[in-house]
Amino acid sequence: MMTELNPTAMPISTSIRRSQSACIRWLQRIGVLVASVTAAALPIAAHAQLKIDITGVGANQINYSAAPFQGNQGLPEDIKAIIDSDLTRSGFFKAINTTSNIDLNESTLIDPTAWKSVGVDALVVGSVRKTSDGRVDIRFNLHDTAQQKSLGKFSYVVAPSAMRLTAHKIADFVYEKLLGEKGVFATRIAYVEKSPGRYRLIIADSDGANPQVALASKEPIISPAWSPDGRQLAYVSFETRKPVVFVHELATGKRRAVANFKGSNSAPAWSSDGRKLAVVLTKDGGSQIFSMNAADGSGLDRLTSTGGINTEPNYSQDGQNIYFTSDRSGGPQIYRMGTSGANPTRVTFEGGYNISPRVSPDGKMLTYVTRRDGQFKIAVLDLAGGQDMVLTSTGREESPSFSPNGRFILYATRAGGKGALAMVSKDGRVKNTLSSTGGDIAEPTWGPYTND
Repeated sequence: MMTELNPTAMPISTSIRRSQSACIRWLQRIGVLVASVTAAALPIAAHAQLKIDITGVGANQINYSAAPFQGNQGLPEDIKAIIDSDLTRSGFFKAINTTSNIDLNESTLIDPTAWKSVGVDALVVGSVRKTSDGRVDIRFNLHDTAQQKSLGKFSYVVAPSAMRLTAHKIADFVYEKLLGEKGVFATRIAYVEKSPGRYRLIIADSDGANPQVALASKEPIISPAWSPDGRQLAYVSFETRKPVVFVHELATGKRRAVANFKGSNSAPAWSSDGRKLAVVLTKDGGSQIFSMNAADGSGLDRLTSTGGINTEPNYSQDGQNIYFTSDRSGGPQIYRMGTSGANPTRVTFEGGYNISPRVSPDGKMLTYVTRRDGQFKIAVLDLAGGQDMVLTSTGREESPSFSPNGRFILYATRAGGKGALAMVSKDGRVKNTLSSTGGDIAEPTWGPYTND
């Protein structure tokens, strides 16, 4: 028995100068009052849901069928529909709809040969029932028809509000058992939604559903970054007439300013152990990278000292290196240095403009924004072999972020004349676009695995 589960981007051509240009725009607004800001403990529901458009599939697909969960009618979430959406969105599964009129649950004895004969390689069955204390008992069984055995049979007892998260966890179980790597459906994403005179920092499920407002402000919010445990977000807010780095506790809504020095404070990035933040400060002139204690901003240590721009730091998962953007070679390129600032080494060489580095969880790949033929696209680089591959084609991309299993990349783009989010698999085969009926959405970042 499982325990209860707890429940228009900025122009890419100015990304390397994001903190400086934003600060200038701010200072030009003479006489504007200090912004009103609302910070909230989750959840406060956002209104605009994201619509998903899927193109492309993986190199190989698994044919599966998910039966409607017995007893699911009339409850807040449709378990089967969420599982189907998750698995189909990954590009590695093809839904075979052969179970709509068949009454199945996790205890039903099935004939694997019969299911295999109609093209079903894996079968998900289950049930939902209300418990006496108002919770719901969600049970499921995953059958492998080729091996003619069950791959797992489990029960989750959860609050009705946690049904969606539970469905994502079931999809993650199916994904991992059949593909051999962890799924990411139960993880979360963060992004900024912009509408006239209003900015909102949103936390949502990985599919864009269940959006919750963490912070609302009349002034810009940029550069959200997840803590390694998924409990905090660091971001830059302009609410006090200048860019200041805050750390925000999502469960309580409490937040603290950790970088509020003279000039610009921007581009926060967490160390892999969550103890340090790398930030970009202009307090000494120029744009330089510093590290500090994430708890209170103490222990400030300067890591770069060139005369140009050094920005967009990103720690590697092993805690050994920081990747960052610098113009020290004449144009913006990506570099790597030790976490003490030692031994800076250029990493990108293809093209004259490469920014916004994010290293994969296994440390083998780098995703970034590259300018090719005058367009800004998402690329990946094999760090060992030095081979790069451009993954996108619309030419208006920015802010890439790896999923916690390293399989997918979340980024900002344009769709329907508005800022939108998109995802692409690391091989470029699978693409999803998440568009909103609300404001422009931008500044995405994919959250880590958590124990919730």
